[in-house]
Amino acid sequence: MSNKPFIAARAEEVIDRGMEGLRRRLGYQDSVMSYTGYGTPASARVLGRVVLIPGRPRNRLAKLTDDFARRRGFRNFFVAAAVREKVTITLGSQTVTVTSDRGGYVDVRLRNHGLPPGWHKAQLQTNGSPIIEAEVLIVDPAVDFGLICDIDDTVITTWLPRPFVAAWNSFVRDESNRQAVPGMARMLSTLLNEHPGAPIVYVSTGAWNTQGFLNRFLRRHAYPIGPLLLTDWGPTNTGWFRSGVAHKRDTLLQLAADFPNIQWVLVGDDGQHDPVIYTEFADLEPDRVRAIAIRNLSEQEQWLAHGTNVPVAVPEPEQAPDTPLVQAVDGRELLTLLQGALQETPDGDAV
Repeated sequence: MSNKPFIAARAEEVIDRGMEGLRRRLGYQDSVMSYTGYGTPASARVLGRVVLIPGRPRNRLAKLTDDFARRRGFRNFFVAAAVREKVTITLGSQTVTVTSDRGGYVDVRLRNHGLPPGWHKAQLQTNGSPIIEAEVLIVDPAVDFGLICDIDDTVITTWLPRPFVAAWNSFVRDESNRQAVPGMARMLSTLLNEHPGAPIVYVSTGAWNTQGFLNRFLRRHAYPIGPLLLTDWGPTNTGWFRSGVAHKRDTLLQLAADFPNIQWVLVGDDGQHDPVIYTEFADLEPDRVRAIAIRNLSEQEQWLAHGTNVPVAVPEPEQAPDTPLVQAVDGRELLTLLQGALQETPDGDAV
């Protein structure tokens, strides 16, 4: 069996390298996009992406045009990756130099960084870019409670993945018109306030290109801030497109390994795969799941999500029958049900 990446991945890199060379000849320069990282005092994960931006000064009209395009989404998807670019990353007492992948992404772990629990900043820089700071959440190893939350149709009404509606929402519609799910911000904030130091991690099959919009949306609607773990929609080393289901499964397992003392409350919706993924994880890691909370979509949202008004069945965990599983139409009802379920959990603190 060949060890070469899938042909689409190789073709993508060839095209990206060609476009990168052209843009550099036109005066484009390196720029680092920072993503929110996470970790413990022993090890932290820092994420970012190296892209190319015009090197010439931008006049006021160009800046206004860029802002208009960005707020409608499509501007986020037309960025040029800096392929295999050297990136120097500093976090606390540690400095490393890594190479961006064929999509321009960097994902590195720094050990023995010497930072205490709390929010900190990593510094990322290429030879041709200014220093960019990336937020990193360091979680106290003593913390035993945390939230993992889906984004699409759980905190924001997107009506994904129906292609035409999704395209309209992602590329055309103004950011300020996107709607938050009622009561969800309050639910997440209340649970975190009652467990000081607990982290929230947002996990989505959405593209990294939407990270800037999602952070602005979360802040605008008073959602608690935490790392966003997204994905790249392009070809993989084994196929044409990445699997969103595999991304979520792998991310849950990774978070379980990164935070061995935390029991998670998993928050999602019944529009797609969350019920199955969460119950599978509860069966696989029964001691790592405190509860599962599923938002029930309306009939209209179900139709727009997958073409039928029948919601995805929410299976009861087989290997973890004691894991509370609650369902409701919005965050207000979910909070009440979760508080009751968590109070009844025998091995945890009452909410």
